[in-house]
Amino acid sequence: MSKKTIISLLILILTLVILYLVWPSDEARINKLLKEGINAIEQEDLEHVMSKVSFNYRDDYGLTYLSIKEHMKKIFQQMNEIKVEYENLEIKVHEKTASAEMDVRVVAQVGTDTGYVFGDQPHPEHLMLTLQKEKTKWYVIKTEGLSFKW
Repeated sequence: MSKKTIISLLILILTLVILYLVWPSDEARINKLLKEGINAIEQEDLEHVMSKVSFNYRDDYGLTYLSIKEHMKKIFQQMNEIKVEYENLEIKVHEKTASAEMDVRVVAQVGTDTGYVFGDQPHPEHLMLTLQKEKTKWYVIKTEGLSFKW
């Protein structure tokens, strides 16, 4: 082998190793999706919220992508100053699906009253999201654990 071939091969291997090390893991991508989704809810940015939800969304509550969009639109009209708190996040990734479980509290202003609308201080709601990988992006396809006080 010539020196050029060996150097080219080493550069290729080094490039692949660097890509592997800096390429975000599926867990990191899901964590980012959750943070961006929560930020979009707090900013009341409907389009950004819906960009995290799969068009194939279906859950046990009978909700679909379009019904979630309508519900979120109504929520944003009724509530102000939405703050989402979550803890105990646990992400489990399988090949093309994943689950994200967390304890969630949502504080919002409804009219002139401010308070918990999902979970409360001593008892957060346990929420489980099912996600599906479509190409290189993750999308929420199902939610479990929803209950609202309003």
